[in-house]
Parts: sequence; structure tokens; C-alpha cells
Amino acid sequence: MADTDTTDELRRHQKVTAATDLIGVPAGTKGKVLLVNGLGPWIRYRVLFENGVERGNVLREQLDEA
Repeated sequence: MADTDTTDELRRHQKVTAATDLIGVPAGTKGKVLLVNGLGPWIRYRVLFENGVERGNVLREQLDEA
């Protein structure tokens, strides 16, 4: 079994920015990770963005570290 790289994983309360446009959240909007959910390649994030929108089921590829 191949060892997965978890160094790119975000942590709860970590500050992030939207790397892509999400529904109600333009790219570049700052936010904070509220919840990390899942295992291995199925990790998703719940993020509260500065514009007041809270999005769940956000992929790591859709977020940049702030």
C-alpha cells in the first residue's frame, strides 16, 4: 500500500483563501477552517469566509494557505 502525503493537510482554525471561485465565494476571499472531515484522499473542509458564507465539503485543491 502506498504511503499518502499528509503534509499538505490543513488544520482546524487555519487561515486560508479561496483558490477558485466557489458558490457565493469569489477566488481570493479569506476564510478560516472550521472543520476537517474524512480520511486519506477523502478529506474535506468546512470553511467560514470573510464575506459571511460558510461552505462545507470544500476540497484541498480549492483552498490556499493564507
